Parts: sequence; structure tokens; C-alpha cells
Amino acid sequence: MIVVVAPGQGSQSPGFLNPWLEVDGVADHLRRLGEAAELDLVALGTTADADTIRRTEIAQPLIVAAGLVSAALLERPIAAVAGHSVGEVTAAVLAGVLTEEDGMRLIAVRGSAMAEAAARTPTGMSAVVGGDETTVLERIAACGLTPANRNGGAQIVASGALEGLEALRADPPAGARVIPLQVAGAFHTEYMRSAVDELRVMAGALEPTRPSARLWTNHDGSAVDDGAAFLDLLVGQVASPVRWDRTMESFAEAGVTGIVELAPAGTLVGLAKRAMRGVPAIAVKTPADLPAARELLDRTA
Repeated sequence: MIVVVAPGQGSQSPGFLNPWLEVDGVADHLRRLGEAAELDLVALGTTADADTIRRTEIAQPLIVAAGLVSAALLERPIAAVAGHSVGEVTAAVLAGVLTEEDGMRLIAVRGSAMAEAAARTPTGMSAVVGGDETTVLERIAACGLTPANRNGGAQIVASGALEGLEALRADPPAGARVIPLQVAGAFHTEYMRSAVDELRVMAGALEPTRPSARLWTNHDGSAVDDGAAFLDLLVGQVASPVRWDRTMESFAEAGVTGIVELAPAGTLVGLAKRAMRGVPAIAVKTPADLPAARELLDRTA
């Protein structure tokens, strides 16, 4: 089984959609997605600067759109899929739980609601790489922070008040590095509770359907075969930790034999290479990576 994975926020960079727009049909696809999100995704993905595309309300629709465009160009059926944080919306669309239009409408509301929640209190996130897991978690708690993303591959993301993040950076756990992340707030913590409430109202107007592919949740790494249940978990995930470590454990238990990461790719393949050693993984960063991804997918055709 080959699983297709969709990355989360922070994977975007200025101009990252330029090579994709050289492919026939991509500009029209991006325009359709942008209309649903009420954003000019073509301009944002090609000419906008780093500060602009770092904004939560812009970054999230851009990342989901890039995933959907690159998935369409795989030109292969997707039998198994999962997304990291924002990427869960991409995964929901690819599994048929949501339509593209509803997925883009949902992510536009998600991004705006999270941006508004983040603006209320100065907060942030930092990646803690390396060190003993128990020691790292104890130090994060001692600083009054939350382990918002437990990513596997010896990476845990701490989230919370800026003074707590500074204390963690100044006195990191033994054997670990603390890397501040360029995000606007403490995502996947109680600081995002107002965003969950707003998103739940919008999600209540959608009509999710049963997944057509095997679909894993960030909540606890389990596979979910009910569309409404997955949408409910996706909404709640905004204010609860991402357990990508458990998701990768579920990949291994399910006998996953390869991973294809959609654009803007790289982060999840990097985690998989550390946590799932020996499993082939392809990062689809540009259209030049599509042939290798198709070849990997064809192994289970």
C-alpha cells in the first residue's frame, strides 16, 4: 500500500507555485480553487513575498490548493491518504469526504478564524528536535507549553506563550535543539478554541460523504471510515495536538510500502525517513518529481 500525504503550514515558500503553472491546466485549476477560497492563489503562489504567504489566512488555502493541484497531476487513483494539520483538509478532499469547493471554503474559514484567535494573545510555536522524549515533554510542560505536534522522528513542536517559548529556547532539554517556527500563534492548543467554534458552525452546513480511500486522522492515528466523524475530528484538531507520530505508526501497522508527499513537499518525507526507515518516500516539490511518484504508486496498481 502506498499512502499519499499532505503537508501542513510552514511548508510554503515565495514563488513555489511557479513551476506548476508551466503545466497545462494548472492555472485554471488554481483559479477555480481560489474562487472558492476568495483569494488570488495564482498571484499569491508566484509573486507574493514571504511575509504575505506566512499569514495564516493565506498560507492555509495556498497549501491545500498546492496539494490538490499536485494530486490531480499524479493521474493515479489514491487508495490511502493522510494529512498533517492543514493537510487534513487536502486529505478529506482526496478521499472524497468533501468536494474541492467545500474543502477550499472550509480552509478559508479555518485560516481566518485561526488568524483571529492568534491575534488575541501573543503566542507562537517552536520545534524541539532530538533529545529523550520523556525529558523533552517534561521540559515543555515546565515552561507552561503544550506539545502541539508530536511528529515522530525525534521532533516535538511546543506551543504557547512567547515567554514560555523563550524559556525553552534559553534552556533546552539535554541533547535537543529548539527552532522557532514562523507561525502566527499557538496552533493546536486551547488558544484556538474560538476558531474551533467558528469552524464548527461552517462545517455544520457541509455534507461529508464516506471516504473512498483509507483515511487516517491526526487525532490518534486511527483510520476513519465515516465522513461526518472525520470532519468533526478535523474541526476539533484546531485546538488539540497533532499526533503524526501515531499516524506513522499506523502506516507501519497497515503495511504501507511507500509514501508520496504532495506539494509543497519535503517535511513529511523527512520525518518518515527518520521514523520509517527503509520505506521509499517521494517528495513532490515540482512537476519534475511526478514521474517518480507515479512509478511508486504504480507498484500497487
